[in-house]
Amino acid sequence: MKLSVKNYQRIVVKLGASLFCPRQGALDTALVSALAGSIAKLIKDGLEIILVSSGAIAIGMNKLKLHKRPRELDGLQAAAAIGQPELMGIYQRFFRGHAITCAQVLLTWEDFLERRRYLNAKNTLLKLLKLGCLPIINENDTVSVDEIKFGDNDRLSALVASLVSADLLVILSDVDGLWGKDKLIIPVVEEITPAISCLARPTDKQSCAGGMVTKIEAAKICVNSGIPCIIANGRKKDILSAPEGTLFLPKKALAARKRWIAYSSRTGGRITVDEGARRALLNKKSLLAVGVAAVEGNFESGEIVSLVDCQGKEFARGKVCFSCRQLAKSLGKRMEKEVVHCDNIVLLWP
Repeated sequence: MKLSVKNYQRIVVKLGASLFCPRQGALDTALVSALAGSIAKLIKDGLEIILVSSGAIAIGMNKLKLHKRPRELDGLQAAAAIGQPELMGIYQRFFRGHAITCAQVLLTWEDFLERRRYLNAKNTLLKLLKLGCLPIINENDTVSVDEIKFGDNDRLSALVASLVSADLLVILSDVDGLWGKDKLIIPVVEEITPAISCLARPTDKQSCAGGMVTKIEAAKICVNSGIPCIIANGRKKDILSAPEGTLFLPKKALAARKRWIAYSSRTGGRITVDEGARRALLNKKSLLAVGVAAVEGNFESGEIVSLVDCQGKEFARGKVCFSCRQLAKSLGKRMEKEVVHCDNIVLLWP
């Protein structure tokens, strides 16, 4: 499927490490130069562009002469610390020739988890766009402490697209799109079904993370935020002028606050509900303590939790009104206050 970007005003573009660092972190400068020229043209045509770029770890690996992606967290952090300033320097050099000012924005999960920081990040990005700058976003890998990735930068790009209410997400990689079982590219995906998800495979490239699995997860976030997403091959000439690949069509968008609950924060734990409570939640009712069967995790009041059925399947997320300790003492009991108010519940699927 081919799009005309002129139909969209605010676009998030994600560049994968496998695209411009194909040889163990050796930068493909010709490709970066061409993509910079395409992005510059879009900006000069009046479009707002946000760039989410992988590559810091890959470039750091190249500087350290590493042939395999480090397994240890500190090794990943060290590679990122070396590669990130190199990556920004490369972008600044290429965009300077187009008279475009780059702005580095490094994000962590905490910037999405806490609502005030989430809104601050949004306001900063919107201000940069208003000033005519190009925000270049990466995860702050040097200080990430549990995992080095959001699910890699595919997920981060989708969260950023949702954060700024983008009109389109373009994920550029070294593949033409999502391959079907018939070995042909699927041009349009109207709904991300289990059959579509099963077509995805993780990456086997040493300098990269993610693969098609994380790209489809990113597409899920986008379509449920009312944002179309296209996966395309960044090596094709002028790919940003008319992206061609697999287009994921958007659904009716969730409200901004509910998007934050559903996708922009990691869950602090899980609450298992009985069948009666599950049916009530599907009918847009609040969760009461009498319907809680079990509690897992270590969460406080106000955190986001997963709501799962008795088979362990997550079907909703919500902002909880009690800590795990308070709730554990009240399992199956009647309480005056809701465990999760219906206004703070997002249904993921039945």
